[in-house]
Amino acid sequence: MSAPIVSFDNTEIAFASKSNGDLNRAYYLFKVISFNWLVKIAPPFVDAALALHLPVKGIIRATAFKHFCGGESIEDCTKTVEELGKYNIGTILDYSVEGKETESDFEHSLHETLACIERAKNNKHIPFSVFKLTGFARFALLEKVNRKETLTPGEQEEFNRVKMRVEKICAAADVANVPVFIDAEETWIQDVIDGLATEMMVKYNKSRVLIYNTLQMYRTDKNRYLADCYQHAVSNNYLLGIKLVRGAYMEKERDRALKMHYPSPIQPDKATADKDYDDALRFCVSHLDRISICAGTHNEKSSELLLNLMAENNIPANHPHIWFSQLYGMSDHISFNLAKEGYNVAKYVPYGPVAYVLPYLIRRAQENTSVKGQTGRELALIETEKMRRKNFR
Repeated sequence: MSAPIVSFDNTEIAFASKSNGDLNRAYYLFKVISFNWLVKIAPPFVDAALALHLPVKGIIRATAFKHFCGGESIEDCTKTVEELGKYNIGTILDYSVEGKETESDFEHSLHETLACIERAKNNKHIPFSVFKLTGFARFALLEKVNRKETLTPGEQEEFNRVKMRVEKICAAADVANVPVFIDAEETWIQDVIDGLATEMMVKYNKSRVLIYNTLQMYRTDKNRYLADCYQHAVSNNYLLGIKLVRGAYMEKERDRALKMHYPSPIQPDKATADKDYDDALRFCVSHLDRISICAGTHNEKSSELLLNLMAENNIPANHPHIWFSQLYGMSDHISFNLAKEGYNVAKYVPYGPVAYVLPYLIRRAQENTSVKGQTGRELALIETEKMRRKNFR
């Protein structure tokens, strides 16, 4: 079987869903993001403006929020789900409220995640659900568990509630037959996340992959961990769900390692991280009988590698064990061109109150400035499409 030619340079397909106004907004947004110094100094100014009740929320809603988020509620995301669905792109509804620390906040996050699963039930345009463990637990508690320190009776009860929330989500996903991604987070709480993800996979991934754990391949230890996960799945007779990403906490990880005098868990350079990511793709494709993968990447070369691996192994474009995923508002040239050729593609679509999703939006801006060439590539593609439309008037 020969692989369909997928050109990530086809801007007509990439931006088919966007009006001229959408393109202009995206252009100016990425233009602003291209100024690294502005992205670095913006967070404290935005926080101060919100604290002083200055009218910045409307500006954020009309710019970054509109571009990178689906809305403030699940209902607000309906139009985005339907629009992406027209182009055979799935939506992963992601309640992106971060930094909350109370039991009522955690219960609210639980109900939002359960509501996302219910919305995805029998909806072909919402192929997955997702959650972060920090949406259901205090960060300090997870740190203590991760260090394997003895919990007080109160802390143990608290952690039992965390595990119960995870179990409720996975049980609901099982009933609804909606696969769930468990997102990766900082290294100093990741062992807890990995442990719970494995526990849920052992329980629910017997006949099909329902639970996916996320591996951040900019970490130096994750290819070894992937091989260990595979052996554990074989030994315990369950299927392995793996979402591969490069990672979202690089600067924070390196700063903490430097400050606390331990070896950085992050790869020394991008080339090494890219190699490990691609090696992980090769490993997963070679064990597709037991592994289902989602390639969460904005990297064109890694996407092309996965296309080639599928072609070399006669794997059809719509094989249920292979998905591609990108974030809403980014890398449409990858998502839309892949979907056009029949590959399984889904976009992460964050939602939540504007003020509460600011940490997410700031990370998106920082990611675009820290990933070499990302903002430039987005701008160049938008400019190409604007010129193409101008010439075809």
